[in-house]
Amino acid sequence: ISASMLARSRVTRVLTLGALLGTLGACVAEAPARDGSTLTVSVEQQAAWTRNFNPLASASRWPTASGVYEPMLVFNRATQSYVPWLATGYRWSAEATALTMTIREGVQWSDGEPMSAEDVAFTFRYLKRHPGLDQAGLWKRLDRISLSPPSDMTFHFKAPFTPGLEFVAGQPIVPKHIWDSIENPVTFANPNPVATGPFTEVLRFQDQVYELGKNPRYWQPGLPKIERIQCPSLPGNDAANLALVSGEIDWAGNFVPAIERIFVERDPEHHRYWFPLTGTMVFLYANTQRAPYDKTPVRKALSMALDRELMARVAMYRYTRPADPSGLGDAFESWRKAGANTQASWLTFDPERAAKLLDEAGFTRGDDGLRRGPDGQLLEPEILVVNQWSDWVRAAQIVQESLKKIGVQASVRAYDFSAWFERVQKGEFDLAIGWSTEGSTPYGYFRWMMDPETVRAVGELSNGNWHRFGDPESRALFSAFEGTADVKRQEAIIAELQGRFVSQAPAIPLFPNPAWGAFNTQRIRGFPDAEDPYAPLAPYEPTSLIVLTRLEPQAKP
Repeated sequence: ISASMLARSRVTRVLTLGALLGTLGACVAEAPARDGSTLTVSVEQQAAWTRNFNPLASASRWPTASGVYEPMLVFNRATQSYVPWLATGYRWSAEATALTMTIREGVQWSDGEPMSAEDVAFTFRYLKRHPGLDQAGLWKRLDRISLSPPSDMTFHFKAPFTPGLEFVAGQPIVPKHIWDSIENPVTFANPNPVATGPFTEVLRFQDQVYELGKNPRYWQPGLPKIERIQCPSLPGNDAANLALVSGEIDWAGNFVPAIERIFVERDPEHHRYWFPLTGTMVFLYANTQRAPYDKTPVRKALSMALDRELMARVAMYRYTRPADPSGLGDAFESWRKAGANTQASWLTFDPERAAKLLDEAGFTRGDDGLRRGPDGQLLEPEILVVNQWSDWVRAAQIVQESLKKIGVQASVRAYDFSAWFERVQKGEFDLAIGWSTEGSTPYGYFRWMMDPETVRAVGELSNGNWHRFGDPESRALFSAFEGTADVKRQEAIIAELQGRFVSQAPAIPLFPNPAWGAFNTQRIRGFPDAEDPYAPLAPYEPTSLIVLTRLEPQAKP
């Protein structure tokens, strides 16, 4: 499809949404009124819900790890700082081999049992006992855990490891008296959670909607001020946007086309949004365990064929811009290496150069205009994308059309989120559009981009490095970063890692993903925004825990 066709499709989609909203208006008017006691949220987009509140697994329902269960510290990307939570503070030993956390006293589990440092220690030892849960590989670096009554616990690392704070701080803590008897925690769905978070009570759970009630024993006095969270099943962006614009949703974390016109203008007093470019980077991942995507020149050629300006304009409604050569988003603006742009010509839209690189790699065009490798096989990658994520689907279509112009016959394959997520985690794809893995520093981002230690076998679930790329020369840089707390030295190491990224092209950055967040203040108030950026607005961020404890019913006039 051409750029003009994509643009017409974009206009048609907005007009269609407007027409549907007009039709929906009468139905919404007849819906029973809700007061500010219930927060209705759109985060995950699926046709039906599966009851899973396992905070140690990746398929759990929102907000399992950021509202039902809680970590010791919450890293707030808006302020670039750690917020004390189940721990009141932390300190490193002088040589950065021991990290001590002071666990908050007086906290109860939702069933009334006391929460203590014993539960925290149990949670981390549980990861060692069940390696399938230790996706971050913490126990490769951790030697042991010790307790100092009443509330101090220390993580002893095998060597200096300053990123250990990030590894440890965000881990959801589970109760020993419940989980110690679970035979297979990897597959355990945990349908009735016992936790410390603000919302722990499953009030109802159906295929199309679930509701969580507030924790009657929450440790923060007077919180939460909202009585319950409601999550309706919405299979994609269009359904979620209809619910948002019609007033059925209070808080949404999805792409909304032409949001000023279709959402804000309908009720400027109550309809707000905040889309800062502090989300993850959106990538086109090339599976480096499959030929020819294991070849750097091929990946660079595919990248140079892509019109990122068109993606930003047509697929993303100008909410974003083409990717920085480092692949780092605005959350890491201070870490970007000056001058990286001059080293990354493979991010420049240059179809002629892309075609030449493929020629040099042995993928030449036949009489039919299509490229074949030395073995005579067509170069025809399949592009995986999430069905109903309309912004990503349009971006995938632009990728498909861009590759077609250089003789690569790509196809787009859209899956429901669960199926897509499983395939990318297992590395079962040629090309896939997906997000990057972030953290409090670019260390985590680059680690999941090219650290050999994060490479998993195809077929094995992986939290990141879905493209399964390992750069042996980068491992020494990761080790150097792990062993220093000196910020200037860390910045220099990140600059070197950016250089390795640019030279190796482990994955193909497309554009920074906005941190999607829209809200309606008719019933609920206290959401963060550009005027009060106390936390990211996007509900899928771990900081949704902070937001859930700040929201309150709207005062009645």
